[in-house]
Amino acid sequence: MENIIRIAVQKSGRLSEDSLSLIKECGIKFYNGTGKLKSTSTNFPIEFLFLRDDDIPGYVSDGVADLGIVGENELVEKDKEVNVLKKLGFSKCRLSLAIPKGEDYPGINYFDGKNIATSYPKILGDYLKSKNIKAEIHEISGSVEIAPSIGLAEGICDIVSSGSTLMMNGLKEVEQIFKSEAVLISNKYLTEEKRAIVDKLLFRMNAVQTGKSNKYVLLNAPNKSLDKIISLIPGMRSPTILPLAQEGWSSVHSVLSEDQFWENIEELRAAGAEGILVVPIEKMVL
Repeated sequence: MENIIRIAVQKSGRLSEDSLSLIKECGIKFYNGTGKLKSTSTNFPIEFLFLRDDDIPGYVSDGVADLGIVGENELVEKDKEVNVLKKLGFSKCRLSLAIPKGEDYPGINYFDGKNIATSYPKILGDYLKSKNIKAEIHEISGSVEIAPSIGLAEGICDIVSSGSTLMMNGLKEVEQIFKSEAVLISNKYLTEEKRAIVDKLLFRMNAVQTGKSNKYVLLNAPNKSLDKIISLIPGMRSPTILPLAQEGWSSVHSVLSEDQFWENIEELRAAGAEGILVVPIEKMVL
């Protein structure tokens, strides 16, 4: 199968939704009906394998899949030999230590000599070792939050997004030990033919993600203020300046990051900019 690549994607959940959304935004068409475990694109040389997220690093390392989209937490925990090609910017979360909310927490030394329940023994073990903390790690595969209430452990280490699950189980977050987001990984021994296909996929992903992080900005400005306004929205190379029907005014078109725009909005208005429009960019090829 030198003329096609396989990519492993989580079969359900938020990471799956975000991964497939990115791939579809890259113009890649495929069918992934309920319960379907394999699918082939109709317009790009790629086959999808829908798997459990914790199985993805192993499938990619073993060469069953050429690529995978997986959370950094699972990648580091499984410790497989793969290449990380790209951070994808979605499915962000953190791995944190938590204890019963009624407990006083003086610092990380609280855990010295105690029991901690987790589904991530490697990440937790490495962190505790770095802090010179000796604790007993109890590995469990799910429902980690229940461990303190049933007497299994004094604390837990688990994935946290909003913290609401901890609160519902009478726990409080006390230490963040690892930050995670989705990453694109690859087998370390791809053939030249497969690397060429991967490069085409990366090109599309970069175009989509660059577009999302930038905005197309249009505004009207008095000609006497153009130099100041251009310095505030320099664009990729330089802004486009078009004369308006009203003498002494121009329309300025530029592309810049959304953060950069909000940082400069007051200065733009103070310089005389009017009728400012900020338009999303679907794709952006540099």
